[in-house]
Amino acid sequence: MGVGDLGRRDDFYKTLSHVEPENLIVDLGGNPLSSMEGRSMHNLLKFLGYEPGKDSMDILLFGSVRRLDERLLRYFDIDTRSVGSILHPKKSLFKKISDDEYMDEWGIKRKYTGMYWDIIEYPLKGASIDDLKSFKWPDPESIDMNEVENYAKEAERLYKETDYIICAEHPVYGIFELGCWMCGFDDFLLKMAIDEDFVKQFFEIILNYQKRVIEIYYGALGKYIHYTSSGDDFATQTSLFISPYMFKKLIKPYFKERIRYTKNFTNASYLHHSCGSVFAIIDDLIDCGVDILNPIQPKARDMNPQLLKEIYGNKIVFHGGIDIQYLLPYGTKESIEEEVERNIKILNKDGGYIFAAAHNIQEDVPCQNIVYMFEAAKKFGRKKESREETK
Repeated sequence: MGVGDLGRRDDFYKTLSHVEPENLIVDLGGNPLSSMEGRSMHNLLKFLGYEPGKDSMDILLFGSVRRLDERLLRYFDIDTRSVGSILHPKKSLFKKISDDEYMDEWGIKRKYTGMYWDIIEYPLKGASIDDLKSFKWPDPESIDMNEVENYAKEAERLYKETDYIICAEHPVYGIFELGCWMCGFDDFLLKMAIDEDFVKQFFEIILNYQKRVIEIYYGALGKYIHYTSSGDDFATQTSLFISPYMFKKLIKPYFKERIRYTKNFTNASYLHHSCGSVFAIIDDLIDCGVDILNPIQPKARDMNPQLLKEIYGNKIVFHGGIDIQYLLPYGTKESIEEEVERNIKILNKDGGYIFAAAHNIQEDVPCQNIVYMFEAAKKFGRKKESREETK
């Protein structure tokens, strides 16, 4: 990289400032919500003529994200790189049961079902507020500091030796998703409606855990990153799981405090991921401190890029937007190019858009369609053929 040659980062800051960048920021694997699932990376490496690494098909435990092969990222001239992961304290309920079954640090029992680790046992299903007091919560003080220090060294290396935009993947889960995973969706949603005391006590416990992990993690990585992420699904394809009123009352105060506290330790921008139709709470997410909204799921209700850009185009940065439900699995070169061009024209007008698929790429996406997508992004969003040439 030449001295002063930080075009990617300049374009990233323009994007955040809602100024159209010289070259569109393109992401693949730059955060845990823009990666590749299952055999998809392995298949793409073979398709492009690369020999896959020995770990390209390893089965990872839930919460672990596959770091994408650097050869792929350079092939597609990707602007982002990720570091870090969910941190797992040593003092917890974690227990391996068999090759396809384990209990995680929260006491959630998971079973591997061919692609994902599905929940088969909820440790707090039917629990009372007294059960929260006696539950064995994971101890953040037992986090492996060597792991954190290694993440910090990698972040520092990328920050000083490359021009990539660096994301520190979130080190903790979201409060709402943990409630649903630990109690079961039906039980936790019912508790939110009729047992606010339980919910608030649960959220307080999780927030306190989050804040200690945030101190440890961002205290080490914070000065070397450009953005960070969080994930907590608040919506289905057609609506929120809960009413906007309930979100404001029960979830927003804790989520807002998590982001505020994170920004004490880093100047990085904050990306939040929620699948589904979150249109009704975008104002709340902005008020909480979310700078970048992912994934812009275009098939979800009211998540049309044109509508989002018209209403929120100068208030928040959009990330994603390329449909993985129908377009990428079944599209043609022409239909993919057309949709990529349309999204870039709409969402990148006056900046405020980071190009990516609308979630992790699945095994059912043909390798050729992945190539079509990134070639189209370069065609319609870039003035330079490749930024790698300047390095």
